[in-house]
Formats: sequence, structure tokens, C-alpha cells
Amino acid sequence: MQKVDIVILNWNGKQLLDSFLPIVIKHSPADRSRIIVADNGSTDGSVPFLRERFPSVGLVTLDRNYGFAEGYNRALRQIDAPYAVLLNSDVEVTAGWLDAPLSILGNDPSVACVQPKIRSWRNPAFFEYAGAAGGYIDRYGYPFCRGRLLHVIEEDLGQYDTQADILWATGACLFVRTETYRSVGGLDARFFAHQEEIDMCWRMRCRGYRLVYTPRSVVYHVGAATLAAENPRKTFLNFRNSLLMLYKNTPEKDLRHVMRVRFWLDYIAAVKFLFSRHLQDAKAVYAARREVRLLQASYLPVRQENMAKTVLSPIPEQFPGSLVASFYLKRKRKYTELFCHTIPPNKS
Repeated sequence: MQKVDIVILNWNGKQLLDSFLPIVIKHSPADRSRIIVADNGSTDGSVPFLRERFPSVGLVTLDRNYGFAEGYNRALRQIDAPYAVLLNSDVEVTAGWLDAPLSILGNDPSVACVQPKIRSWRNPAFFEYAGAAGGYIDRYGYPFCRGRLLHVIEEDLGQYDTQADILWATGACLFVRTETYRSVGGLDARFFAHQEEIDMCWRMRCRGYRLVYTPRSVVYHVGAATLAAENPRKTFLNFRNSLLMLYKNTPEKDLRHVMRVRFWLDYIAAVKFLFSRHLQDAKAVYAARREVRLLQASYLPVRQENMAKTVLSPIPEQFPGSLVASFYLKRKRKYTELFCHTIPPNKS
């Protein structure tokens, strides 16, 4: 049996597969890894292209686009390797990229997920927005990374070349223990896309599992290959899923305060969209909050299960303050400026 299944979720990404899949094949030894493309109901000819061009690559065909979350859930039900890699189709891997993450997972059963260093494919000297050198969140659900606070991305100068415990690993390249993925329920299918990996990782951390960043594996991510940065649909999903994630995972004693502060932060964001003439994005914020109100009752059993299974609270890697306030009011722009005194030291 292969040690790791590398699962690439594809939706109308034939050109990306043509560009990046050969590199994945080159740097993923067949004696310990298997590459699988899970096609999310593509209409661009991806499936016949894969069968003709890459016959050695495994193929899972889904009947429609289930989104990132449920697409991966369905694909991972069909694998039997002890470890899986959730790999975006727009990621360029490098020689030896499997070694360090698989070594960490193999040597420490408390580790559920590992993330490599994520650099920008377009600007290789810089970290990439989605993941950088490992992810965290603040008290109010705002994600950030070592190497990226809000929209400010750092150049990789070796400042994060130490292994570290993190709160979330990016879905762009996420090594996960398959059994643990299944035991915590996988990705939330109702999220469809955006922040679903943060929600799952937060769930894992609450249940006592560790998540680790390693700089000894490096990949390059194109990013924003399916939805543009300024996209009302993306805005809607990010705000809605962030609020649902908070509702699902925030301890009872903090929930009322956190949701009250998020109310004001969300409407400030909507006003900012209006002043910058992004009317549809402003509407998306309102729509996201409205949908959360409609969904909240159905998420109550999910929240109750999460609270019942929580063994670690507070989460050491969760910043107890506000990222937005620290960024805009205190003018903090780097992880090392903002969080070095509040987040535990890196694990070596």
C-alpha cells in the first residue's frame, strides 16, 4: 500500500493540470505515493485529457461541482493510504517536498496536519497569501499567517525557517492523517469553499491534535486561480464561513462577546466596500450575515458536538486580541512585530 495519496481537486482546470501535474509526478516517487485527480464535474474536457495524457494518474470523477469541501470529502472516502495531501491544481512542488511532512506525521501520532512553506509562484521571493509559513486566527475569526497579515505579504528572508506549531494549515497543500480527517468529520460541506480548512483544523486543535509547519518542504502557489480577489461570491463565502466557523468553535463564555464585536467589524467592512465603490461586495457582507442567521439553528447540534469533544481551551495558537485593531490602529505589519510575545515559541 502507498504511504500517501496526493489528491488534486479539479474543476475546469485543464490548463493548470497541463502545467503543474507533470511536476507533481516528477517529484513524487511512485514507490511511496499515488497521485489522484478528483474531478468536480468539469466541462472543459479535463477528464478525457487526463485519461489520454496522464494514464498513470488515478482519477475520481464526481457528477457535479461539489465545491472544495465536499469534493475533497468524497475523494478521501475512496483512498486507503494512511496519509493524504490535499493539493491545489495550481501548486508547483519541488524536489523532496514529501519528505519532511511525512517524517513528522510518521514520528509523532499527535500531529494531524502538516503544512510546507508556501511561496508565491508569481513572486517567488515572497510568501504566498494562502498559508505562507503557517496559519493562525485572532479572537474574532480573522486568519493570518507567519509571513502575511491581512493583505501585507512578507519577503521570505529565512525569518520563518523553524518548525512551528500552528492553528491551521492551508488547503493549497495540506498533509493530513487520513484517519483523523475522517474522525473529525472532514471539511464542512456546507461551506462549499473558503475557510473550510481553517474550520477543520480548529476542530482538530480543540480535540487535542497538533498542526505543524515545516520549512523543510517548499512549494509555490499561483493562488486565486478560480475566483478573482475582488469577487462578490468570494466575499460572501469568506464572511459567511468565518461567522459559521466562529459559531461552531468559540467557547460558550466568549461567544456572545465575539459575535457582538464581529457585528461591528463586518459592518465597518461593508462601509469600506461602499466607499471604495465595491457595491456588490458590500451587499455580499449583508447577504452573508443574513444567511448565517438562517443557518444558525441547523448548526446548533454541530456546535454542541464540538463543545463536548473539546479538550483544549483556550487554544495556545489563537491570538486573544483583534488583528484588525492591531493592524490599522497600532500599525503592525509583520507577524514578528505583533505576535511574538503572545504565541508560544516555535517547536523545533
